[in-house]
Amino acid sequence: MVEERLGKLATDEPSVIETSLAQYGDLVYLNKRSILSKLEVVDRCFSHDTIEEIIDALEKEAADSYDEWCTTALKKLKEASPLSLIVSLRSIREGRFQSLDQCLAREYRISLNAISRRVSSDFFEGVRARLVDKDFAPKWDPPSLKEVSKDMVDCNFSPLSEFEPELELPTASREPFMQ
Repeated sequence: MVEERLGKLATDEPSVIETSLAQYGDLVYLNKRSILSKLEVVDRCFSHDTIEEIIDALEKEAADSYDEWCTTALKKLKEASPLSLIVSLRSIREGRFQSLDQCLAREYRISLNAISRRVSSDFFEGVRARLVDKDFAPKWDPPSLKEVSKDMVDCNFSPLSEFEPELELPTASREPFMQ
């Protein structure tokens, strides 16, 4: 199995990973509903710098193509917490230039900041709306993308308090990938 093989690797060296994956490289025919068949649309719509621009691109794509996937993606984005959307986009964009260890540590920090209610109670409001009351009508704070400040977003990426240790992964036990 692919996961088992990759899990046993003790390196981040791309050529070793590629060689291991190549053994599982059978030709696959995509289902039309597969997200992999939508890569051009995803690239076109999600390559923008802001959530507002992404939503605009999805709206245009949905109007031009009548693609159900675009309409569904748009609906999901509009239902989500504005703060969480902006934090998620920034995290994804930062992660492109970081190691897996750095990404995991950043995601851990974001998660703890979200449940600490330092900036917003959106996590708890989302749980309430979906799982507790099941009214599917969360009251996000802030309620719109325009009202999300840079400070609110930055706070989600800020170091944890002295009472909450940062995530430290046992990376010394494996061979680091050197570029």
